[in-house]
Amino acid sequence: MKEFNFSGAGQGAPDAAFHHGEMAAQERAGMREKMAGIGPKVIRNFMPEQHREFFAQLPFIVVGTQDAVGLPQASILVGNPGFVTSPDERRLQIHAAPLPGDPAAVNFHAGAPVGLLGIEPHTRRRNRANGVIGATDGQAMEIDILQSFGNCPKYIQARVAAPARPADYPAPVIEAGLLNAAMRALIAKADTFFIATAVNSETQGRHGADVSHRGGKPGFVRLGKDAQGADTLTVPDFIGNSFFNTIGNLLVHPYAGLLFPDFERGDLLYLAVHAEIIWEGEEVATYAGAQRLLRLTLRHARLTPAALPLRWGPAEQSPFLNATGGWH
Repeated sequence: MKEFNFSGAGQGAPDAAFHHGEMAAQERAGMREKMAGIGPKVIRNFMPEQHREFFAQLPFIVVGTQDAVGLPQASILVGNPGFVTSPDERRLQIHAAPLPGDPAAVNFHAGAPVGLLGIEPHTRRRNRANGVIGATDGQAMEIDILQSFGNCPKYIQARVAAPARPADYPAPVIEAGLLNAAMRALIAKADTFFIATAVNSETQGRHGADVSHRGGKPGFVRLGKDAQGADTLTVPDFIGNSFFNTIGNLLVHPYAGLLFPDFERGDLLYLAVHAEIIWEGEEVATYAGAQRLLRLTLRHARLTPAALPLRWGPAEQSPFLNATGGWH
């Protein structure tokens, strides 16, 4: 892996939209000058009306938080459409509690930084927001919005919601330091996962937690082992909006929380990982369409069977994946 030196240009004060890590990643990719002009125009400190309406029509929202020692974790909060409301352009109210078995349940407290991702699979729409929990009673929370921005629909697989089958929960939660057969099978067939990252908001910018979507053809997450026998996941990073929110966070704080949903069964696989970025080289070239890779080393895994009370039908692959080649 080629290391990136943070001592170079791009290490001045964060601009109106991006922190040090994001600026460094943009510079490494040759996009810093362009994004310096675009970022302040599209990353706002309030939600436009269409974003407020979009969040309110969703049956789930993905949330990124940090645990007691600052490690990122990803969650899904679920409710009937309308469970997310927006009393004004700088606040979201989420009327839902964490799902059974969610390891991040204790992270939802007043003052906690959160990243929010609203995603609508059948239309491929998604919007992002970052903020802080202002108040919560364990069943609902209010988020003070610090950043709001849209995301392009690239790499989202279109899925239509299907009636939920009877939940088997509480089935036993499975905790492991290595991936078992069921976990490996879920990852191997996955075309979507969510990644939570974080930075120290006091030193690296306003947004402390973030969560993002990653999509690809089944098999785009490659499983392996490192020299010490730990499980690794290697993920291609395709061309996107060049904000580099996730990679910028990882340059500063190289840990992430992954969430792999099984859209047909309702299983949720939570992974805590250490992350490194592979910017170039022969391995990157083996992933058609990838601009760089994420190497994610497993620290802990938790599988919660049938915990997600939503189901979807078969996926329609994103047309943007036509340029990425095969993965098996």
